[in-house]
Amino acid sequence: MRKLKNNELNRLSVNGFKAATKTPLIIVLDNIRSLNNIGSVFRTSDAFLIQKIYLCGITATPPHKDIHKTALGSTDTVAWEHVEHTNDLVTKLKAEGVQVCAIEQADHAIMLNDFSVAENTTYALVFGNEVKGVAQEVVSASDVTIEIPQFGTKHSLNIAVSCGVVVWDVFSKLQHVAAL
Repeated sequence: MRKLKNNELNRLSVNGFKAATKTPLIIVLDNIRSLNNIGSVFRTSDAFLIQKIYLCGITATPPHKDIHKTALGSTDTVAWEHVEHTNDLVTKLKAEGVQVCAIEQADHAIMLNDFSVAENTTYALVFGNEVKGVAQEVVSASDVTIEIPQFGTKHSLNIAVSCGVVVWDVFSKLQHVAAL
C-alpha cells in the first residue's frame, strides 16, 4: 500500500467543480466568529459538492487571509452569499421547499443516526455560533433539529467538526437514497 500523489487523485478543476451536479445540501452559518472555522466549512463543502454556503450575521466573508488559510482555495469553487439575518433566510429557503435542519441540542431533536432523508429533497443544515449555538428563533423556525450523539463528558463539538460529521452522514444517506 502506498499513498497516492496529488496528481493521482483525479480532482475536479475549478471549472469542473462549477459545472458538476451538486449534492442537494446547503450550509447555513449562523453568526460564526472563527475565520478558521469558516474556512474549514468551505473546504468540507468543496469535498462534498455542496450547492451553496450562506454566511449569516457576523459570519465573515471571503476574501480574508484567515479564511483562505483553512479553505485552501475552496472559496473559489463553492457558491456563497452573505445574508444579514439567518431567520429571514430560513423563511426564504422553506418557501422554496428546502427542508431546514438546525444542528443543535434541543428537546425533540432527532439524533443524527436516526435522521432519514427523502429523495428529491434539498436540505439546509444550519450551524451556530461557537458559544451560543444556533439562535433560538432559528431553531424554532427550522423544520427539524438534528443532534449529533455524544457520549463523553463534553457536550459540544467545534463547529467545523460538527459540519464535517453531519455533512458526511447526510451526504452518505442522500447517496444511498439516490442509488435505490
